[in-house]
Amino acid sequence: MSTNTASVPYGEVLHSLVNANATAMSGTRPRPFGFGRNVVAAPIREPAVLRRHPHLVRFEDVEADLDVLIDRAITAIMDGEPAADEILGHYVHIASLVRAVSFREGKLLEYAFERVARANPNVLVLTQSLKLPLVKAALEAVSGNDWSSLDGIKLDCESPAKGSYTPDLIVVNRARHTAYILDLKRSLASYGDTSRLEELKTKMMAAAMVLPDWLYKTQKRLMVDTVEVAIVDGASRPSDHATGIWALSEIDDLLEIDGAAACLAELRRRFGIRVQQLLEVEARKAIGVDQRFVEVLADTAAALIAPKPPRINLNGPSRSFDEEIAARSFDDDPLRDPGDEERFERVDTIDDDEPRPVFFRVGYARRPGAH
Repeated sequence: MSTNTASVPYGEVLHSLVNANATAMSGTRPRPFGFGRNVVAAPIREPAVLRRHPHLVRFEDVEADLDVLIDRAITAIMDGEPAADEILGHYVHIASLVRAVSFREGKLLEYAFERVARANPNVLVLTQSLKLPLVKAALEAVSGNDWSSLDGIKLDCESPAKGSYTPDLIVVNRARHTAYILDLKRSLASYGDTSRLEELKTKMMAAAMVLPDWLYKTQKRLMVDTVEVAIVDGASRPSDHATGIWALSEIDDLLEIDGAAACLAELRRRFGIRVQQLLEVEARKAIGVDQRFVEVLADTAAALIAPKPPRINLNGPSRSFDEEIAARSFDDDPLRDPGDEERFERVDTIDDDEPRPVFFRVGYARRPGAH
């Protein structure tokens, strides 16, 4: 079976000659996923009410199952018992929750994606034992050649490999004989300007070159003639299909199911509410307060930190050494007579001299002697 790759520098699409011909015969339907020469520029989308895919899913149809997934994720987040941390102290539980949320949200999206995909009977979502070998020849081909020059190459998954790559999901559209390698990220914000994103793409492209053979040998001779890969951003920031970045809000086009993206958006909203409730509880525990006493403690704290007038006027005439020692001993004497305070003149009765302005320089740090 001959498999072609797409002619783009990054090239995250494997595309066969057979499928290319079939696409030409079947009409001008744009590729729903991936990028390359067979993918047209993203058109202006029609309003949601006008878009029509072969299948439809409403949140009410999957609400019970998705709520169960949220409950399981929240339970798993709460089950962890963090180790003591000298830096975080009693705030360690909050930090542990945040770390657990980052992990569990990714798994929650995977499970929900698989559940929503059932609305399309042609779609098969693989979630278990997805360890794809990174064949040496594939890595060398991806790193040493333009992706377009690899068009039509398919490699044996049992060839010598240098490690492996495990995608989050493999989605197979059996009607179209197309497989999608997906890596779901709760957010791509943390990747920023790092090289991790490019390293991930390289692994995904190398895995794509062996996926047809791997599916045939490990998934009961499941055959595909097209492989496409994409990184799905759960935060649905602006996508960039030319570099393989897809927003979670665009998965309707991938699954050919209207309403799939809306279901996952509602899932994330409900999960966010539950997570914020957990964080609020832990935050109150960490600072040792209860809702009933928050306002009282706030008022008390405000009174405690209110500034008190100093006994020494820093801008006026200073006391003598003997007067200062006497004033300090007077403050520390628990048996003092309140009337004795009149022995010392209050600050507000001292006529302040007008303070002289003091001039100083501010600016960026300079070398000594530099002008």
